[in-house]
Amino acid sequence: MRRARRIVTAAVLCGGLVAAPGSAQAQPGATGAGSVGAADIAVNGTPAHADPIAPCVVDATPAGRTDPVTVGTRTKYGLGSSTCTRNADGTASVKVTGQRFETSVLQQFGGPVIKVRTFGAGCTTTANGSNGTMELGNVTGITVPQNIPPNHTITVPGTTPGAPPMAEVVLNELIVPVPADGSLTTNAMHIKLFPQGGPASGDILVGSARCSPFGF
Repeated sequence: MRRARRIVTAAVLCGGLVAAPGSAQAQPGATGAGSVGAADIAVNGTPAHADPIAPCVVDATPAGRTDPVTVGTRTKYGLGSSTCTRNADGTASVKVTGQRFETSVLQQFGGPVIKVRTFGAGCTTTANGSNGTMELGNVTGITVPQNIPPNHTITVPGTTPGAPPMAEVVLNELIVPVPADGSLTTNAMHIKLFPQGGPASGDILVGSARCSPFGF
């Protein structure tokens, strides 16, 4: 059992900061959004879906909170909350925290049960960019490094030689548009089921925060 401490998300520019080109300055004001997680999967033809859990949006939904949520029969989120704030200087901040995530979707195919005792994601905007943070605590089912680099991907292999992977688990996922516009999305964990095809498909997100200095 390993605990990954809070780290600052590495960035395309300036080590933690994703900056926009100067021409983007004319766009609208800073904003942000966050959620405890979301899921859109299908297992043996049976779908299971959860819209963003406990969502928040700057200037629209300042905070969200959730009791335990079960998606389908094998994916669970515990208590969680999100906060989206307009700061005094006009920048935006997002903070998401959650606990006791668990999915046993892969167990029926011979894979691990993935559990996360605590997790978090966050982001803030600057004058022309955004930065993000994440944390994962007490993760079991997969091996997590003490310091997680951006977009660290763990492959869950199939049970027989040559079988396609059961999942790809992306930790500290950093998503930026191309070309960069100063916005970013940080996911603490992103589970992609059978990415090369198989009896299950879809995505499970754990802790998500999105920020933009110029509006979405």
